[in-house]
Amino acid sequence: MKQRKIAGLLLIFSVVLLVLAGCSSGANKDDNKLVIGIDDKFAPMGFRDEQNNIVGFDIDYAKAAAAKMGKQVEFQPIDWSAKESELNSGRIDLIWNGYTITDERKQKVLFTKPYLANSQVVAVLANSPITTFNDLAGKTVGLQSLSSASDALAANPIKAQLKEVSEFPDNVLALSDLKNGRLDAVVIDEVVARYYMSKEPNTFKLLDESLSPEEYGIGVKQGNEELLNSLQKALDELNSDGTASKISTTWFGEDKVLK
Repeated sequence: MKQRKIAGLLLIFSVVLLVLAGCSSGANKDDNKLVIGIDDKFAPMGFRDEQNNIVGFDIDYAKAAAAKMGKQVEFQPIDWSAKESELNSGRIDLIWNGYTITDERKQKVLFTKPYLANSQVVAVLANSPITTFNDLAGKTVGLQSLSSASDALAANPIKAQLKEVSEFPDNVLALSDLKNGRLDAVVIDEVVARYYMSKEPNTFKLLDESLSPEEYGIGVKQGNEELLNSLQKALDELNSDGTASKISTTWFGEDKVLK
């Protein structure tokens, strides 16, 4: 009988320890660290440099905001097509890497105020005869899968006239196929396209027409208004004290941050 009682007490004690450990772990994560989900091939917002360090505008912006909030920050590369699932599962605290605000996404996550304006554009090779949307008829176009580029193209009548739409895990692979002649054009974020155009002069050009204007925001899990408000307060402070402007000038050569 005593052995049974002892065994029972040990079992209860073990369960209590597991619960306390879980609570402690969760508290440490929530209180001290922000885990930010990123696409680490989304230059100049968040990407890896030649030393494999994660750098970019959003990276510097997030570090500055975390400092204002008194938190540490960890950048977690994720499958961008599963970003909302990563957020809702609790594996990341924020989606912050050129994350376009859309009505559909507003049903899944909470958004900060927009902090950067962008648009979806069409990139072609510099020597391409394609100059207008109408020239894309019968052509093969690439884009990042489950991105706002896909939504923008789907909303434009030209999609019905395309030969094929090829989807890629990231923009780097799409642009690589464009350079190699496997694509005729790529639908891509303007800030990303202009970054690669600056790195590879005379390789790409953009069509004068754009698919859609948009704005970037930071995604927070639904129900976590406390984190949303704390983050927004930090962003507002970065705007007012000039930090956001300095970070923008570093990466874009001008102040592009929305006030």
